[in-house]
Amino acid sequence: MSTPRPSISIAAAELPKIAYGRGSRLWDTSGKSYLDGSGGPAVYCLGHAHPEVNAALVRQLEQVAHGYRYTFTSDPLEQLTALVSEACGGNLKHMIFVSGGSEAVESALKLALQYQTAVGQPSRRHFIARRRSWHGNTLGAMSVSGFEERRAPFEGALLDTTLLSPVNAYRPMAGASAETVAEAGAAELEAAIRARGEERVAAFIFEPIVGAAGGAVPAPPGYARRIREVCDRYGVLMIADEVMCGSGRSGNWRTLEHDGVEPDIMTVAKGLGGGYVPLGAAIYTSRIHEALSAAHGGPLTGHTFTGHTLACAAGVAVQSIVKRDGLVERVRTAGERFQNSLRGALGNLEPVGDVRGRGFFVGVEFVADRATKEPFLAEHQLYLRVRRNALERGLICYPSGGNVDGVRGDTAILAPPYNATDAELQEIVDLFTLAVRDSLAEVGAL
Repeated sequence: MSTPRPSISIAAAELPKIAYGRGSRLWDTSGKSYLDGSGGPAVYCLGHAHPEVNAALVRQLEQVAHGYRYTFTSDPLEQLTALVSEACGGNLKHMIFVSGGSEAVESALKLALQYQTAVGQPSRRHFIARRRSWHGNTLGAMSVSGFEERRAPFEGALLDTTLLSPVNAYRPMAGASAETVAEAGAAELEAAIRARGEERVAAFIFEPIVGAAGGAVPAPPGYARRIREVCDRYGVLMIADEVMCGSGRSGNWRTLEHDGVEPDIMTVAKGLGGGYVPLGAAIYTSRIHEALSAAHGGPLTGHTFTGHTLACAAGVAVQSIVKRDGLVERVRTAGERFQNSLRGALGNLEPVGDVRGRGFFVGVEFVADRATKEPFLAEHQLYLRVRRNALERGLICYPSGGNVDGVRGDTAILAPPYNATDAELQEIVDLFTLAVRDSLAEVGAL
């Protein structure tokens, strides 16, 4: 019998059993505590068991858990719509609330297709995305994802999608430099649209800060603006997937606000409801809304639990606290200190090639040779070692592999709760540094 491969999605063959959480910490049933340095998968923006959120959920449950969207609207749905619209600003005023990021992306793809039909361009059915991206686990969301290891078992059943080069200043595409990679990425998109035929392309989808597939890779300066220009020139919709990097995690509620760009459709989840109840949203502009309403009476997407009353109540509680306590601003200012502290702690380790990101969304990339940026051998599974050693020391982080070529390339993401204290942020840095040292020593790199 062959030996099972190590899982890329869980920390060990036998996982500890969760008992309870308080703030930035979790405890298992053996009594061991863990500092949640990544907010799970960048979800728990207010930590765990926040008393105000818990109280809001109890109050809602005492009224009603769920009013079906085709029968009722609700105060939580209307309040969350207003909060999100205000946080987005601009023309992103319309939204569909779903149960998570994958559903949000699936809804965004359907909105793009429906819009193109509504404006008389039903031939626009093709999507363009990027390699080293991750947009979700539904077949549609996976089709526009460039995460080889997660796609491989489903190839042949996925949508035909054009996947472009990653746009990464640390690892520029062939023929580009850190200074020219933004322009090169925009030129590649334009060439792909023309090659496919502009009358066939519905939308381009990308992550403003690439999460799981890249290790918190921000869009290079100027890239989003150039992408916006290209999409507008050819009638292609721009979809910004902010499921992981959005809802305040990058230091702006809407990540692309940093770039001065508004997409046509945006997806959020994770930090939207903070993990208290599954929640995500596809948010779209007034232009999209008007076209859908005129042609079909509104968006033709949604599920039984779309706009779930309890989930929206959780979102209202979380977003009200984020707004009241100025937590997006805290993420922006404390995030810079956090990243500088991490750079200082890891800077003397030669295998640490890059520390990047924005706000409380920070990635670390490990390399076998800092000068050449050569990644470690895939069989070392360094990213899994980092996860295991961090857990042993009582720290949760979010590692990922394959960011260089789909097989090689080790990264880890740190994404603490927005309300983590300065002392907790420093403890994350200290424990992570120790776990990295442990892992590098295991592969003979220290």
